[in-house]
Amino acid sequence: MARIELNSLRKEFGRSVVAVRDLELTIEDGEFLVMVGPSGCGKTTTLRMIAGFEDPTAGDILMNGTVVNDLEPSERDLGMVFQSHALFPHKTVAQNIEFGPRMQKIAADERRRRVREVAEMVRITHLLDKMPGQCSGGESQRVALARTLINNPDTFLLDEPLSSLDAKLRREMRAEIDRLHQELGKTFVYVTHDQEEAMTLADRIVVMRGGEVEQVGTPLEIYSDPVSYFVADFFGSPSMNLIPGTLRRDGDRAVFEGQRISLTLPEGFAGLEPGDVTVGIRPEHLSVGGSGELTQKIHLVEPLGKDTLLYFDYGGEQDLIAVVNGVSAHRTNTEVAIGFTPDHLFLFDADGRRIR
Repeated sequence: MARIELNSLRKEFGRSVVAVRDLELTIEDGEFLVMVGPSGCGKTTTLRMIAGFEDPTAGDILMNGTVVNDLEPSERDLGMVFQSHALFPHKTVAQNIEFGPRMQKIAADERRRRVREVAEMVRITHLLDKMPGQCSGGESQRVALARTLINNPDTFLLDEPLSSLDAKLRREMRAEIDRLHQELGKTFVYVTHDQEEAMTLADRIVVMRGGEVEQVGTPLEIYSDPVSYFVADFFGSPSMNLIPGTLRRDGDRAVFEGQRISLTLPEGFAGLEPGDVTVGIRPEHLSVGGSGELTQKIHLVEPLGKDTLLYFDYGGEQDLIAVVNGVSAHRTNTEVAIGFTPDHLFLFDADGRRIR
């Protein structure tokens, strides 16, 4: 296993593009760490610097306490799984898997033993004699994993490995990667733009934005305690409802005023200065029916089987979305009362930072 430390890590391309800004991060032995964020946030550049494919402009990369900035990728004891499977089309699956040990001049009997072992681990023994062109996308990704596993690295680096697969295969491969991490106990660093992958796989999530770390935490912390508007909006499906407006005082209470929405905020917000704010609430924390702060017409019902999404056009830039359990009896163009659970309200200032 490996403990990885990134100290003031920075990467510039030319004079004007700063891809990673003075990043400070420690990845513990055996941890499954997921780096997530939109395109251009610096997550893949960070992974490539850890791998040795990019040289840092400044800062240090330490593995088990040793600075590895000047080491070649082959000297860092890392295994890399790419977005593209990058298999040799003219070699069989078995030959693709054994390529690394063959380059290391390992004896043929030992190579065959290792190929069989990792093939059983990722459940592709039936594919060993096939060519890559005869394999499905999910099978090809398993071959790519096996090709990395056979070298038994201390750390696995995975760069959006599931992005080319369909939804069903993505779920299957997520479970497979999670199982491998549990079985191997190695350090995994995984890059994705998919918040669902991050939530289901990670021990900890690093949310990146504009080359900087926005928040680091467990999946539950990231979801239930976001530090900014950006994190709150990025995580959750459907996303958090975010309603712009202003904060004013009403006696000893704070009141939020948005378009068609007026909310008396919990006592903890009473001492805040008036000004522009955004209120956030997750769709599952909106109550529908009964009494509520807002009566609104449903303009779209989206049944998902176990849940139903109800969409309300309250006059803002985005619809208000509520989640109700099961198959809902609500219909479009009917008016219902919507309630905002005070304990589940988030407040963000004009700069998008969370107000606590």
